[in-house]
Amino acid sequence: MPWQQIVEFQREIYLAFADHIKSFAGGGGWLAFLAFLPMGIAFGAVHALTPGHSKSVLATYLTGSSMKAHRALFVSMALSFTHVAMAVLIALLALPLVSHSFVDAGSAPALQALSRGLLGVIGLWMLGSALFRRAHTHSSGEGILVGFMAGLIPCPLTLFVMTFAMIHQVVVTGILFAVSMMIGVGVTLSAVALLSVAFREQLARLLRTRPRLLAVTSKTIEAAAGAILLAVAIHEIFF
Repeated sequence: MPWQQIVEFQREIYLAFADHIKSFAGGGGWLAFLAFLPMGIAFGAVHALTPGHSKSVLATYLTGSSMKAHRALFVSMALSFTHVAMAVLIALLALPLVSHSFVDAGSAPALQALSRGLLGVIGLWMLGSALFRRAHTHSSGEGILVGFMAGLIPCPLTLFVMTFAMIHQVVVTGILFAVSMMIGVGVTLSAVALLSVAFREQLARLLRTRPRLLAVTSKTIEAAAGAILLAVAIHEIFF
């Protein structure tokens, strides 16, 4: 889907959501709004295709890990949940954390710095593990932690949706639409997770007849993944 079409699709759904919010706030019933909610899933799925949402972080981590597909899905779900939930919480409880400048509207610099810093720690740990440990299995708990860290950067569009709903004093509609968006974001990020695992396993299958080369390749991928996460964290924090 071309970039311009993605932008137009998001715009149309957002404007339709705004109309439904206004209608509901003006005394409209629940039926029309609930019937519109599935569009939030499409909205979230398409929105997650745009730059951001830590897709590269997710793909990098899973490619360098030893996780199977079902555990990788837990990582993508943790990332999706945290990414949207942080935006909802900020809108409800901590709106001053959000930048109000025109250029950075909807961003949360403090949380972004925290997220990148924590991911840098994970990257450093992966790099050290690849270089100095014989073998390492990435647990699902570790993966969920990575998903949480990457998701600390809130979703700007969810912030806009929540703010719009709060202005019209129908907060529950904003939360419901955010939940439907989270499902859509989860669909896209889960696809990224499964593709990353499939790539790694296909590579391992090709090298299975050469166990020594497979071990070296696995460690190299993990070290590269850790180095990339560390480099991204340093670049985002200091440059």
